[in-house]
Amino acid sequence: MSEITVRALTEDEWETYRTLRLEALQESPDAFVADHDTEAGEPEEFWRARMKRSARLVAEAGEELVGVVSIGDATESESENGGQLFGLWVRPDWRGRSVAANLVRQGARIAEGQGFARLFYWVGSDNGRAVAFASSFGFRPTDERRPMRVSGGETTEDEIALVLPLGEDRAS
Repeated sequence: MSEITVRALTEDEWETYRTLRLEALQESPDAFVADHDTEAGEPEEFWRARMKRSARLVAEAGEELVGVVSIGDATESESENGGQLFGLWVRPDWRGRSVAANLVRQGARIAEGQGFARLFYWVGSDNGRAVAFASSFGFRPTDERRPMRVSGGETTEDEIALVLPLGEDRAS
């Protein structure tokens, strides 16, 4: 098995991010707010602007792109000094092979390096597998809930904000 490496993409690698993002939207349409057809039609400027807004990390196994995640600012309601992990996706044939774990670990390092004190991750409240996965890294549930945001806009499920303290004081 190839070693999995994770690295941040530069703005000039917008096409790499675009390729993975569109693949994720096509393969897992219910997991994202956006839809494939809308984003597929966006011009280069859209993708470059997106690269500037948040850190985009890619997981690679040799020359193959196998996963992606983003790290950005948390919303005001979450924390004034918090980051957010979002858009986590792994190619189906690479799931269960530590790709997501590597993306989350590197994402937490980058968030801490950007000065964030905590990292938020929103997951479906009924998604026990995602909650268990995030909990294995030290993410803990908060009292924050919101309606699930999906591309169709309609759902009865809620999302829960999980939080991971960053830095030396992980108890706060």
